[in-house]
Amino acid sequence: MASVSFDAILADERRSALRGAGLVALIALACIVSLWVTGFFDAARFADAGPAISQLASEMVPPDFGRWRMWLRPLADTLAMSIAGTVLAVVFSLPLALLAAPNTGPGSVVRVGVRTLLAFLRSVPEIILGVLFVAAVGFGALPGVLALGLHSVGMVGKFYAEAIEHVDPKPLEAARAAGATPMQVILHAVLPQVLPQLTDVTIYRWEYHFRASAVLGIVGAGGIGFELMAALRLLAYDQVSAILLSILACVVVVDAIGAFLRKSLK
Repeated sequence: MASVSFDAILADERRSALRGAGLVALIALACIVSLWVTGFFDAARFADAGPAISQLASEMVPPDFGRWRMWLRPLADTLAMSIAGTVLAVVFSLPLALLAAPNTGPGSVVRVGVRTLLAFLRSVPEIILGVLFVAAVGFGALPGVLALGLHSVGMVGKFYAEAIEHVDPKPLEAARAAGATPMQVILHAVLPQVLPQLTDVTIYRWEYHFRASAVLGIVGAGGIGFELMAALRLLAYDQVSAILLSILACVVVVDAIGAFLRKSLK
């Protein structure tokens, strides 16, 4: 009997290993096919691009920082856009996440509707939203903030909802048994459990927003991206490289601040 049981366990392990190997092979095949379809294995194309890349690199070096004073305000606008977009995302994401989580939402209909809304917001790229808001409210930082905030509501709301969904149910049950209102349950039983995860997601999203803000400037949504696009149109690649290095320096600083905040808030 013991031998039969042991053989059954071994057979089950072999089947599990074969299923895992088949899944890995399927994923690898999908990756290889995707690379092939997109032309990644076209060696001739890469070889033809070599001279153009060399020419472009020669025009970008050395970087021209002659207009660095003109970039300070756009960089400050980019930082302000990232902070304002994060604030906007958090303000709208938290209540939507509470409605989307099954343990805090009012019902399945509302939950499905809110999750559908969050999925829709995630599916629209920031740059498309940036173009739409530039057309609606004009050039400047405001359309960038609206684009960042609206898109991030979909992503941040999803992460918030998943964190809320996986909280320990015992404090919630105890609070409800004690006669707590739904708001009291959220304030005293849900938020204390998920606050570290929500903080991590928020800081990560702020770091991401700074990088995305630079791209949104290309469509006229303010920030350093506007200066970058102007340099590209003038074919001033030495200024392009200088602006990119400036953005890189700011990204490093923002990432360091984010790491410090995570460490301090633990």
